[in-house]
Amino acid sequence: MSEPVTVSIRREVDPDRITEATAWVQTGVNLATKYPGFLGSGWVRAGEHSQVWHMLYRFASEESLVAWEQSAERTWWLSMGEGFVRSERSKRRTGIEGWFDEPTTGTITLPSADGTTETVTVAPAPPRWKQATSIWLGFFPVNLAFTYAMSPVPGWNELPIWLRVLVTTLVLTPIMAYWVLPFVTRSLRTWLTR
Repeated sequence: MSEPVTVSIRREVDPDRITEATAWVQTGVNLATKYPGFLGSGWVRAGEHSQVWHMLYRFASEESLVAWEQSAERTWWLSMGEGFVRSERSKRRTGIEGWFDEPTTGTITLPSADGTTETVTVAPAPPRWKQATSIWLGFFPVNLAFTYAMSPVPGWNELPIWLRVLVTTLVLTPIMAYWVLPFVTRSLRTWLTR
């Protein structure tokens, strides 16, 4: 089962077209709210005279996010912003991915589909020692199981160590990223956010 996905976007907007940009961003939010799996969004400018905008939006699953991102409505909406959006960077975050950002705290006001707003507190990322512990708790048993599974394979122990490490990391990295670490972070969520 896919877990919720949050997309974080940083856009630099032409400062002479702030009014257009404001209407454009709100139009995008209004379009996204119509899609199944939409969980909310919010956008803020870095300051009154800033040309940097930050936006977050969240969908219930990767599938629902992809449906929005590949929709004709979103394609049309993005094309409307080409004249005043100077640059854009985006990141997807699920499970452990958000840990690679600098820890931040604060609040953000999110508009909801019914026209009201909700203020959400953004919690800091877990301390590095908790992140390292969580990764180790997932990696150790998976690596140990893989090592035991490969030891009876004929010729495995005769391979150069660099080749064994290469194969091990190629096999275990996707397993860790897609299954083990999301499971570990869900299981340890209370401890990680304490």
